[in-house]
Amino acid sequence: MFDNRIRKHLSSFRVITIGFGGLIILGALLLMLPVSSASGCVTPFGDALFTSTSAVCVTGLVVLDTGSYWSLFGQLVIITLIQIGGLGVITVAVAFSLLSGKKVSLMQRSFMQESVSAPVVGGVVRLTGFILKGTFIIELSGALLMMPVFCKDYGLKGIWFAIFHSISAFCNAGFDVLGTADNQFASMTTYACNPVINITLMLLIVIGGIGFVTWEDIKNNKYHFKRYKMQSKLIIVTTAVLITVPAIIFMINDMMTGSERMPVFKALFQSVTLRTAGFNTVDLNAMKQASVMIMIILMLIGGSPGSTAGGMKTTTFAVLMGNMVATFKRNKNIHFFERRIDNDTVKNAATIAMMYITLFVTGAFIINVTDGISLGKCLFETASAVGTVGLTLGITPQLGILSRIVLIILMFMGRVGGLTLIYAAFSGNGNSYSKFPEEKINIG
Repeated sequence: MFDNRIRKHLSSFRVITIGFGGLIILGALLLMLPVSSASGCVTPFGDALFTSTSAVCVTGLVVLDTGSYWSLFGQLVIITLIQIGGLGVITVAVAFSLLSGKKVSLMQRSFMQESVSAPVVGGVVRLTGFILKGTFIIELSGALLMMPVFCKDYGLKGIWFAIFHSISAFCNAGFDVLGTADNQFASMTTYACNPVINITLMLLIVIGGIGFVTWEDIKNNKYHFKRYKMQSKLIIVTTAVLITVPAIIFMINDMMTGSERMPVFKALFQSVTLRTAGFNTVDLNAMKQASVMIMIILMLIGGSPGSTAGGMKTTTFAVLMGNMVATFKRNKNIHFFERRIDNDTVKNAATIAMMYITLFVTGAFIINVTDGISLGKCLFETASAVGTVGLTLGITPQLGILSRIVLIILMFMGRVGGLTLIYAAFSGNGNSYSKFPEEKINIG
């Protein structure tokens, strides 16, 4: 009865929101400690809060260079916040319950279902174990692959660099520790032409961004694509298109115009990292305006449901595109892989898209008015924040207090705001009829 009362007053969305908010405050307080900064000074609360929010929301926007400003302890706090934020507060809480031998309650299972976008409550505990094991194996593999390169360049410090960047990439966070006092906010520009670092980071970003339920589908059905759930099929196909098409455009529009080495690597990396990862290997300010526009669109779309990535999600984008095609063809319903999408899912997709666009445009307007920065750069910054990407055209450290507060709100809303519609996405009755079976997919 007590459990039911808690559930009545604290919906899954509220619990997840409170969890993220509490973790952000705790992280900010830890980062304020003198031991967290390389110089041993107390970090102002505003800077610590911005960094903590960016880490928990796996965004990557920073006002202080992670590599040169923070000490090893500070970097450890940041990567811990990234790991918890990437997996989800509820996932980590359930993991501790499992490790301590406690029984996971029905309420916890329900919260976990919405946290990882599982289709049903049944089997969610087993899925949690699969997520934790898979995360450990993938992040360890990524670190081991990058370790020889980093150790060659940085000695024993390269071990920490490999671990940090593997977790940051898998969680689609975009934080890096390669910056120095003389070369701040360097990101991965030093390794723009290194195949090991590029390929490893791209694989980590994509694997982390396709969603935990899709992992399980791939594990269970291997290469039998026809056996995959419709949502998994849609995620894989949409992800492939959103990586390939922009990469070709970048390669033709920007990379091939100069004498850059390995333009394919740079174009592919840029296309992948825009899916809420936040690393960059090229000078974004040097890219053409058409490419910047595409980058903004990709940042808003983001990754897939139940993943470490943010954004409005690939399934939302796919449903909206499918609805456009169905309207042109005068079809009553949207069909994907001989399955019919219910009308409530279409409504929720449109609502989520409008929510992200409204936040993105409003935030850019406020920053433009407050700090007088060009609207194009403001739009790029707010798309990066609400999509939890972390890429910037270099204006983040220059922003005033109000603009930083705007970005903090956008990062937080971008990470947890879409969860309000998850229940609605699964609860539609689907009153329309079709020769195809109806199927509901998660669009939040």
